[in-house]
Amino acid sequence: MKNLLFLTVLICFHCTLKADPGKDWISLFDGRSLSRWHHFNGSKEIKNWRVENGALVCLGAKGPSGSGDIITDRSFRNFELRWDWKLEKGSNSGVFYHVVEDVKYKRAIETSPEYQIMDEADFPTKLDDTQLTGADYAMYSPKNRKASKPVGEWNSSAIIFRNGRVEHWLNGIRIVKFQAWTKAWNKRKLEGKWKDYPDYGLSPEGKIGLQDHGNKAYFRNIRVRAL
Repeated sequence: MKNLLFLTVLICFHCTLKADPGKDWISLFDGRSLSRWHHFNGSKEIKNWRVENGALVCLGAKGPSGSGDIITDRSFRNFELRWDWKLEKGSNSGVFYHVVEDVKYKRAIETSPEYQIMDEADFPTKLDDTQLTGADYAMYSPKNRKASKPVGEWNSSAIIFRNGRVEHWLNGIRIVKFQAWTKAWNKRKLEGKWKDYPDYGLSPEGKIGLQDHGNKAYFRNIRVRAL
């Protein structure tokens, strides 16, 4: 009995992401075009992203912060999102979810949580724990600092959102877990970066987005399924 209990604890401690079940997945990128994406609050041609060797590549927009972000045409509520990504030296990017489009918002990040993607080793400024790769940006820090691969290598990530229960995964390891909309969550929001953004993180449904932070970043195998 003791051995069985120990094994159960060990399995829970080394929590890993289950393999693809192979059904109910929606591809958000076909490897050839940007047909399922558009600029946040915009309909102009997307020029700061292109397809290279089956990957969706951010080239880095020169405009105001957030002006190069792209989001899906479709909205999602409870979901599991998976994708692969890699960066170049010093790059910074991220993945948004529950993005709300409205003329009163200038950027996607005003309403949407972000899965942070960062080259921590060569970033020019000092980072706090909620800016590290896999973090729920400016809210929750990742629990495993060694989960990401070196710059130039492909990583696999996932976000699972179910009725406010959120998990961030990196290369098969769960690195962030929290419950949204609780008193503790709201306290973090009001005491941090989002105190001046009243609608941040409140929507239970919205678009998925890819951040253009002015750096080159690569994405592929972007897929989602409803939960």
